[in-house]
Amino acid sequence: MSIKSKVLATAATLTLVGGIGTAGALTAGTASAATPSCGNSCIDVFSHQFGTHRSPNFVVDVLRQGENVGQPIILFRTANFDPAEDFTVAFQGTVADFFAAGLVSAAVDLHYGGGAKGFPNDFAFENEYAPFGVDSGLCLGVAATAFNDEGVTLQPCGVSSKTVWIVDTFDSPATLNHDYVPLINGSDTNFSHPFVLTYPNNSFPTDMPRPQLTVTNITGESNGPGPVLGTVNVNQLWGADFGILK
Repeated sequence: MSIKSKVLATAATLTLVGGIGTAGALTAGTASAATPSCGNSCIDVFSHQFGTHRSPNFVVDVLRQGENVGQPIILFRTANFDPAEDFTVAFQGTVADFFAAGLVSAAVDLHYGGGAKGFPNDFAFENEYAPFGVDSGLCLGVAATAFNDEGVTLQPCGVSSKTVWIVDTFDSPATLNHDYVPLINGSDTNFSHPFVLTYPNNSFPTDMPRPQLTVTNITGESNGPGPVLGTVNVNQLWGADFGILK
């Protein structure tokens, strides 16, 4: 059985539209940016720094529409004619599902897959570039095991933990109710301050050259082994909508 089949065979299906809570945090919107060819299956991830579910404003975008390994990922203004904004959820399930499929480490499973007492079995997914609805086999990810300020790029889907993103419910209960969460890269090795998807400080999506998304250590007011719950910086909080721009 292929890795994809193994994940899908055991995965808990995420709520697609309108949910509140762990799954709904990335799926609660009504306004999106996918092209009509990509349609309702497309997921449009946006930064809470610049938008909301009602008005995401800027969404995850592939620089210059390049369908290449290593192509930088940026934010770009929402448009229902821009194929660079077309992404689909390639795999979805829980961290434990991804561990069972060999896509995340035992340490990641221990901390985010419910293996340790007090830690939830978080949802996880891969976000595949699908211009005009055609799957590219390339997903949002990092080229190396996550490190601070590493650039986010397109990487082969279903090969390693580098393209897996974990919905971080433990560090964001205050924002979770409003459907915005940090996203931990699946290759994370820092379990007190994990590497999460981040929009660069002091940058704006219209800057030139376009600022590239990165992974950085989660921020927030420190309290022992991690940030105080609910204090994660806004440039590390993400939401997502599904479908075509209304």
